[in-house]
Amino acid sequence: MAVGMRVFTKRHMPDMELVEKFRGLPTANVCDCMERLGVMDSDIRLMSAPVSGEMLGVALTVKTSNGDNLMIHEAMELAGPHDVIVVDNEGGRNRSLAGMNMFGLMQYRKIAGIVIDGPIRDIDTTSKMDFPVYASGVTARGPYKDGHGEVNVPISCGGVSVCPGDIILGDMDGVLVIPRQDAEAILEKAIPFARMDAEKAAKALVGQSERTWVQKTMEKRNAEFLDKAYDEA
Repeated sequence: MAVGMRVFTKRHMPDMELVEKFRGLPTANVCDCMERLGVMDSDIRLMSAPVSGEMLGVALTVKTSNGDNLMIHEAMELAGPHDVIVVDNEGGRNRSLAGMNMFGLMQYRKIAGIVIDGPIRDIDTTSKMDFPVYASGVTARGPYKDGHGEVNVPISCGGVSVCPGDIILGDMDGVLVIPRQDAEAILEKAIPFARMDAEKAAKALVGQSERTWVQKTMEKRNAEFLDKAYDEA
């Protein structure tokens, strides 16, 4: 096999009915049910304006050479309506990997979204699109199309490991990677947790938050309270 220049056309896929049950769940709630792991770095942020405000699909992974988008184009040929293209750009920040022409075709083909650990361009039009685009930034400098890379292999995106077939959930708070093998157990926790969190938020709006835990935790941590200013003798 030509390691570094491979395209795997098959993935282990999750049950799509299970995937759909994550729709509408906030990334923050699902993340809390994963011991607050699995969220990509905060510089991976929403660059477009999907009407639903969310992204949900199955990871179709791409490992690119820094600043080269050849393998992203190949992934677009494989991707379907339930797929989120997730791109490992080797940490590169000096060249955009996609723009309006690519995003427009992805939207037409009803691909579920794209997450790029690197910059994009054409932000003036991309920012208005009803298609989920997550990226680390913007630059006018364009990509190469002759580098190495692989499709549907394990990657790292935004500091998180992503395997082909993992569930990708995104909203205004960021992008969460839900491991395929653990998705059912995570969902069982996330649904009641989201309901409980919504109830807590409603109570907070009318000043009824439960706050006794704060002082209890401070006492448990042996916090010292000093009845004076910091610079007093």
